[in-house]
Amino acid sequence: MRRGAFRFAVVNLGCKVNRVEADGFERLLAGRGGVPSSQAEADLIVVNTCTVTGEAEKKTRKAVRHALAANEEAPVIVTGCATEIDAAAYEALGSRVTVVPKAGMALYLEEGAFLSRPPAGAASVLPADGRTRIGIKVQDGCDNACTYCIVHVARGRATSRNADEAVAEAVALARAGVREIVLTGINLGSYDADGLDLADLCRCLLDETADLHGPDEEPCRFRIGSVEPMDVSMDFIGLLAEADGRLCRHLHLPLQSGSSKVLREMGRPYDAEEYRQLVDYLRAMVPEIALTTDIIVGFPGETDEDFADTCDLARYAAFSKIHVFPYSRREGTPAAECPDQVAPDVKAARAAVLRALSDKLAAADRAARAGTAELALVERPGHATTESYHEVAVDPAAPVGALVAVTL
Repeated sequence: MRRGAFRFAVVNLGCKVNRVEADGFERLLAGRGGVPSSQAEADLIVVNTCTVTGEAEKKTRKAVRHALAANEEAPVIVTGCATEIDAAAYEALGSRVTVVPKAGMALYLEEGAFLSRPPAGAASVLPADGRTRIGIKVQDGCDNACTYCIVHVARGRATSRNADEAVAEAVALARAGVREIVLTGINLGSYDADGLDLADLCRCLLDETADLHGPDEEPCRFRIGSVEPMDVSMDFIGLLAEADGRLCRHLHLPLQSGSSKVLREMGRPYDAEEYRQLVDYLRAMVPEIALTTDIIVGFPGETDEDFADTCDLARYAAFSKIHVFPYSRREGTPAAECPDQVAPDVKAARAAVLRALSDKLAAADRAARAGTAELALVERPGHATTESYHEVAVDPAAPVGALVAVTL
């Protein structure tokens, strides 16, 4: 070690679940006396990988190579989904690379065989980078098998975290002053632990954190990271309607395509009309709800008509944000073997059209909320994010991390 206190850098790629897992790595390393630093100054670098698409795989390998080049001495620990698919490929990138399965990362970091000093004591429950919206992971794995996705192979079968453990973590965060907690999972809507589903878990979280705030503070609220359309139960929608904003009236509801034909070829367990009906019910039961989504453009065999159907359904759903993903072939998936791959220029053109539509729909959603009051989470001085997930300006003196009332 070059200094008395060792320094570490955690590089995260991919989804919100990966982000939460990376936060856990940082807490464990801080608990052993570590201090966050740049990769160039680190005594240890951890790369948490992603393999959801071919493009994500390229970025992951690039991140490991960058870590090796940025620091000629530090060991580089590589973990995550990409290593579950091909560990040898990452071990071959350099002699300082150690691949650790994600299931063994906590024990590996706790044992700290790579360190020359004893642990410093308990770590903070808060991330080192000052983020105010904190995630907790309550589910992992996926029992679906979408034809473009390899995550169900990398992550394995769906599993759910014990509700008492999840509640205990949320309580600790609320007591530490966190005002917004995001529930994450690879297939969050499939949560099922000891007979409790996602709605049941949310009720427990709301109940146990209701009084954990100061006299002039709002109680913490919870946001759902992402939930598949087929997993949104009537009970959960009822809870959204009755929780008075403590369960954010915002759902990220992946669509992927507005064409029933393409959805079948993707292996998605719903069609366009079922998705439309769910949107209708959500808006009837929870009029304030904001809906965001993921859409893949240029999936093999997608025609101009299929893409038009997607745009039509996006307009109908009135999404406030669309995350647009040009289809990226992922070797080892059925879709990668399809002969009718869409040309790159066609994918790029469709992505541009859909992103422009996303901007238009976002502006329309914001305009429709004009004059309404919401609580917003102050994420940095003068900037906050509302319950409906719009960015707003607030008084620069408003405390970072607080929930403040705003009028849109």
